[in-house]
Amino acid sequence: MEKQNLSEILKSNSYPGRGIVIGKSADGKYAVTAYFIMGRSTNSRNRVFVEDGNGIRTQAFDESKLEDPSLIIYAPVRVLGNKTIVTNGDQTDTIYEGMDKQMTFEQSLRSRCYEPDAPNLTPRISGIMHVENGKYNYALSILKSNNGREGAHNRYTFAYENPFAGEGHFIHTYESDGNPLPSFEGEPTWVGISGDIDTFANEVWNSLNEDNKVSLFVRYIDIATGNFESRIINKNK
Repeated sequence: MEKQNLSEILKSNSYPGRGIVIGKSADGKYAVTAYFIMGRSTNSRNRVFVEDGNGIRTQAFDESKLEDPSLIIYAPVRVLGNKTIVTNGDQTDTIYEGMDKQMTFEQSLRSRCYEPDAPNLTPRISGIMHVENGKYNYALSILKSNNGREGAHNRYTFAYENPFAGEGHFIHTYESDGNPLPSFEGEPTWVGISGDIDTFANEVWNSLNEDNKVSLFVRYIDIATGNFESRIINKNK
């Protein structure tokens, strides 16, 4: 696999859907994650990210226009001790509750599968970051249909130990725009990560399709101390 330029990937795809990036800053000091959401429908675009404790949740920008909240209102980010969970749906809570009962990341997701939004059958993508005693590792998961067919479930987990500075991995829900939307294929893309939190956040946000982007969350976690800082960018203001 060849390392890719994250900005170029995003600029070349008008609709990657929802995406997770996890890696390490170029100076090696920070565990880095970004999560973005996009939307084609009025309901999907009518959202913002808001802080919720140490994590975030989605919220309707205009409550009067909210139609079906089932797949668009959830907590994308939650923190359990030294673990940060990032997902594209309510499986955030499934992972949190499972790991709180000493289950692994992978075991916690066994009870879940792709989203019930036929014909798209949107994959559930999830990430877990573990920062403790100056050490850092992460994992990414995708739960998807069997080549767009209902009733069969494909489960993939990718674990990364002792990641190198200035790089990470990117996974997203859709290969591209389409009807139905084609699910992400292959393993997470190896990408470079550069700059401080504001530089990185602006790079990602400015690379997303202007019509379809909705919200972005970025967090830098100090690997030595566990302290973190975050940024939220919402198109709706």
